[in-house]
Amino acid sequence: MSSPSNLIPYPHQNEPTWPRSEKAIARAAFDAALGREQLQEVIREVKHKASQIKQSSDLWDLEHYLTQRRKEIDRKYDFRGSPLTDVLGRLLYENRLSEEELRGLGEDKRKLIRSFAKFLAEDTAA
Repeated sequence: MSSPSNLIPYPHQNEPTWPRSEKAIARAAFDAALGREQLQEVIREVKHKASQIKQSSDLWDLEHYLTQRRKEIDRKYDFRGSPLTDVLGRLLYENRLSEEELRGLGEDKRKLIRSFAKFLAEDTAA
């Protein structure tokens, strides 16, 4: 049995500890990115697809699209289940949020977020 001093304070071993003030900043950036993705892409695409409905199968295609997008968004915007620096790094890499929105986070966290964004950019380029 592990003693309390051996327990990791956060569920992800390499993830830094997030003080309440920094977690609030991260949550605000996260929520803004989520809102932009939903409003700018999904709603526009649903309106377009809905305007093209001619038969019942088109309706089910729209339902399938919505289900797939919801699953993608749920996976990407997992605020609790993934290391927060990775979630924010992915959003930064995808231009879903800006470094300005991360202002107020400690430099250690911003560095980890930028590092993950850079890793994704290099991995995509390879």
